[in-house]
Amino acid sequence: MSFLCTFDAPVVKTKAGKLRGFEMDGIYQFRGVPYAEAERFLPPTPVTPWEGIRDVSMYGPVCLTLNRPGLKPYGMDFGMRYWPQSENCQVLNVWTPSLDETAKKPVMFWIHGGGFSDGSSLELVSYDGENLSRGGDVVVVSINHRLNILGYFNLSEFGEKYALSGTAGMDDIVMALRWVRDNIARFGGDPDNVTIFGQSGGGMKVDTLMQMPAAAGLFHKAIIESGITDLIKKDAAEDSKKVARAVVEELRLSKDTIDEIQRVPYETLAAAWKRAAAKLSAEGVSVDWSPIPNAEYPGDPMFVGFSEKAKTTPLIVGGVVAEQLLWRGKIYDPADPEETKLQRVRAFYGEGAELMLEEFKKAYPDKDVNDLMYVDSRFRKPAIEYIAARVQVAKAPTYSWMLTYDFPIYGGLPAWHGSNHALVFNQCIAPVFHEPGSQRLAVQMSQSYAAFAHTGNPNNPQIPAWHPCEPGREAVMCFDSVCEEKVNYDHALMSAHVQYAPPLNLRPKF
Repeated sequence: MSFLCTFDAPVVKTKAGKLRGFEMDGIYQFRGVPYAEAERFLPPTPVTPWEGIRDVSMYGPVCLTLNRPGLKPYGMDFGMRYWPQSENCQVLNVWTPSLDETAKKPVMFWIHGGGFSDGSSLELVSYDGENLSRGGDVVVVSINHRLNILGYFNLSEFGEKYALSGTAGMDDIVMALRWVRDNIARFGGDPDNVTIFGQSGGGMKVDTLMQMPAAAGLFHKAIIESGITDLIKKDAAEDSKKVARAVVEELRLSKDTIDEIQRVPYETLAAAWKRAAAKLSAEGVSVDWSPIPNAEYPGDPMFVGFSEKAKTTPLIVGGVVAEQLLWRGKIYDPADPEETKLQRVRAFYGEGAELMLEEFKKAYPDKDVNDLMYVDSRFRKPAIEYIAARVQVAKAPTYSWMLTYDFPIYGGLPAWHGSNHALVFNQCIAPVFHEPGSQRLAVQMSQSYAAFAHTGNPNNPQIPAWHPCEPGREAVMCFDSVCEEKVNYDHALMSAHVQYAPPLNLRPKF
């Protein structure tokens, strides 16, 4: 084991000033690096330069959240952690194996999940980039940025000053990518080889960045994990304006006094939003947070078409077999008699049960029938459609993967939303991942990501051949006890699931 942190080492000089982090076991770490500043609801600006050496050995503040953070389902398996919150949350973290400016290591730029409302770059222990940096020979960067009402509150009707308020959180990420462009070479990274990747809300943000002209020259490859869903609505802009009007009314402000909203305490702002959102949601208005189309963001590619950047960026799209486990909250015992399992499936899927059973066995011939109760189409079906649409117009490859592994918890639990973090980052320190199957998958998935970051192709000696998708042919790398590429393997199952699965509410609670 090695550790280095003195008054003058390791120190890196950035455009804004000098930073001192630490080195541990061959990986240099810089935590809580400021990359921008911003007034509430306004676009970010470059960080103010400083004199002397700034210590960045500790994580910086995370964005304020509308609800008090709490334990999440299966939190003991993720390894949750929370941190001081602040509106001034534009900070990033760097893990790198070299501080040689000529090293030109690929850069992997991580965007955390939590929708557009919650989360942080350190919320999960598995977000730590040390092992991925070491094993993949890459520079890992992760960021905090504005979320919820601070990042996606559409005040555009209240004056030109707030024209971009609906994408403030995305503009933060663009600013962080500019910081990477301007500074990452001094951390051994290659600013001309940057891969953006994110899960859930982070995956949605990756998709959004590919549509934003301001981000087009700042990254070169992209990975979307569990980030293509049916939650983004075509009429989000109009609904967001209704939400803004209602919140402004709750605060007893007007167009003439709107600037006062920049000084309202966050807790007061959050309470006003909750009151307004509860009323509007009951009337059928969407109150979900998402980037709002404006001069910097044309909209979701499934509504407005893929940008030229989206067409020309090598892309990986992935997901897990049982995304819904985090929301359904019901776990079934694999030791139940087979007839009990079949009765449960028939009650759940009704008239479509026999078709579901038939298609499930085709897609997953070796899986327990219980797993059919967890199968997801809220994420997987839109991902299939997204990939199909992209390969029709793309000029760069699209790779697809699914994590179909059963983890050794509760008798065998299929991969749930976010369970891939520990594998992608090769951070299998939580109890459920501390077994041979997870350890093997962690090597396979992290090496596949690193290979993609290096070359734009995820193939590597740890996995079988993985081919790009083609029109009418989705080649899916199924990461499991035995990794295998399958073609269109679950399309019929997903079509049946959309038709027969009972609805699942993923909407916010107030």
